[in-house]
Amino acid sequence: MGRLAGLAGLKSGSPQSRIEETSDPNAPTYYFYGQEELEADLFGEDSSTHGARFIKTNDDVLTLQTGDLVFSLISGKATTVGRPHDGFLFTQNYVRITPPSTIDANYLAYLLNEDSSTRHQLLAGRQGSKLLKSTVRQLSELEISGLPSLEVQKTIGSLYRNQLKLESLKKQQAMLETKFVLARMKGAH
Repeated sequence: MGRLAGLAGLKSGSPQSRIEETSDPNAPTYYFYGQEELEADLFGEDSSTHGARFIKTNDDVLTLQTGDLVFSLISGKATTVGRPHDGFLFTQNYVRITPPSTIDANYLAYLLNEDSSTRHQLLAGRQGSKLLKSTVRQLSELEISGLPSLEVQKTIGSLYRNQLKLESLKKQQAMLETKFVLARMKGAH
């Protein structure tokens, strides 16, 4: 099929060190999109802005919209942005991938996260002395092949999202059951 850069648009986030913070009360406030937000979007979990990092700036910054496909150069994971993170600022550690209408964003997230050939390409080229991370160039040069029809992509993408949500709900249930049992045991003595 071809390289990812030939199939989809790639846009790296705003360089964080170049964003000038202001004390102007009329300046817009932007929350940063980080790993916690990516994980929440990936697993369909609720997340709040409580404790989230933010900045007030009059600078032009890049923001994400609900449904955007975003890839973390740090974790090597991709997800579509959920409604709670609409308008969040994304930094140079993230890349917005804009697939054409012939490629489903959730399917592309599935390929980037789970396809063995794609994962092998990503892991083979990670760079860094202490923190291994992917690069925009490496992402753009990923070879994507054999895309099924859009209908099949949408089915696989939807199943993938639902499976991740189910996995998250099962973990939450197990955690709540453990808390319940520990509370009962504490009350028993």
